[in-house]
Amino acid sequence: GCGNSALSHDLHELGYTDVTSIDFSAACIAAMRARYARCPGLRWAVMDIRALAFPDASFDVVLEKGTLDVLLVEETDPWHVSPQAAAAMRRVLAEVSRVLRPGGCFISITFAQPHFRKPHYAQEAFGWSLRHAACGDGDAGAFHYFLYVMRKGQPLEPRDAALGRRL
Repeated sequence: GCGNSALSHDLHELGYTDVTSIDFSAACIAAMRARYARCPGLRWAVMDIRALAFPDASFDVVLEKGTLDVLLVEETDPWHVSPQAAAAMRRVLAEVSRVLRPGGCFISITFAQPHFRKPHYAQEAFGWSLRHAACGDGDAGAFHYFLYVMRKGQPLEPRDAALGRRL
């Protein structure tokens, strides 16, 4: 869900001229199409992340920034995610894996710490490796966010694969 974020436009301005953005909200997508009509390389589509309408192996990169957090927003215990939320996360990640080309990269940006998020990403069925990094300005009082990078066609490290089997 791209929402009304300027990220797609910012990527376009950095030279990424083939960017497809999706959101569940038709009103949001209409507004974004109008706002960035002067950028022909930006495409907008109303779509559900649980059932992507793209063919298999369509993308070199899939980027999400906080969209997956919506799937877990009603969870009361991040250590024990409900079977329904875990299944929703698996469904979305399976769709991401499906639309990634071999060698493609899935990038996820979130405030979710690795001990909560990595078990979801570290599923051998997705066929990708997993790396992460903490990001932030170093201020002790600041929140850090996390960057997760999955590479399609590379194996999970054994430690990560073990995390994935916990769900």
